[in-house]
Amino acid sequence: MMRLSRLGLAAVFAATLAAVTAPGARAAEADKLLPAESDTVVYVNFKQIVEADVVKKYAIDQIKQALAGQDAKKLLEDMGLDPMKDIEKVWVGMSGSGEDTKALVVIHGKFEPEKLFKAAEATTKKDGDKFSMVKDGNTTMFKYQPEQGNPVYGTVANETTVIAATDKKIIATALKAAEGTKKAPIKPELTELIKGFDEKTTSMFAVALVKGKFENQKLGGGMLPIDLSGLEKSLPKTDTMSVVVKVSADINLEIVLGMADEDAAEDMAGAIAKLIKDLGAFVPALVAFEPKAKPLGDVIKTVTSDTKKKNVTIKGKITGDIIGKLMNPDG
Repeated sequence: MMRLSRLGLAAVFAATLAAVTAPGARAAEADKLLPAESDTVVYVNFKQIVEADVVKKYAIDQIKQALAGQDAKKLLEDMGLDPMKDIEKVWVGMSGSGEDTKALVVIHGKFEPEKLFKAAEATTKKDGDKFSMVKDGNTTMFKYQPEQGNPVYGTVANETTVIAATDKKIIATALKAAEGTKKAPIKPELTELIKGFDEKTTSMFAVALVKGKFENQKLGGGMLPIDLSGLEKSLPKTDTMSVVVKVSADINLEIVLGMADEDAAEDMAGAIAKLIKDLGAFVPALVAFEPKAKPLGDVIKTVTSDTKKKNVTIKGKITGDIIGKLMNPDG
């Protein structure tokens, strides 16, 4: 069977939002195709997101309308793909930064490889300046060259997996992993962070190893009268970060910062508590100037922080009612 391309990426990434793990949930296991050098891993449960109450109420019609556009509809038909039904989950593994970023996107669902291949071939004939078919050994890939930046390569691993990456070598390694049974070769620290989530009940999580990445990081409050010096001082002592957002009738956000030691955690907790307090004091002035910003004040009121050993946890919630007000402030 011919391997395909990075194709349906545009259609595939009609995703947003995310989720938290449920108590007693089964630990998640990283996708075996993720690159060993990954220092950031992102997981999106696309199926759970589109079935969430808040998405059905406020976003599903807009998503369907976008997919029903003449060009999008024809492309999806050519690919034999219905994103709302066929896309299940997405894993992303990244390392490096800026132009040196290396990444692999793994999309799981139900695909028709031959249709994807033909759609990719048709795209290369229509827009050859940006899209082309390339061979790497026995593998046929689809290459996209944006006007700026590095190219993106993609192919179909099998009927349930499409992959895209910043490098052909990453694609080749992922295809080899797809044929085996070994677990993901990612760093043990990332594996431990991922175990804290449940793949089935989580809409999305992101975990990252950030030790040394915030050195000399400068934070500016911009036009906001907020002092960020405490946060700026604590960031370089951050070793790991986890972000989880649970989407149901509401949206719940949780951020966990793994600090270098307990003293660093206390300093970070103090800086975050001050930031929450300052934001809470600023919002009333903003609302007085712009009444439509009132829902933001309601969101700030839900934000809390807590410290346990070396971890600092920040939680917040956007209720369905607040989302409605933000999307329809005049309603």
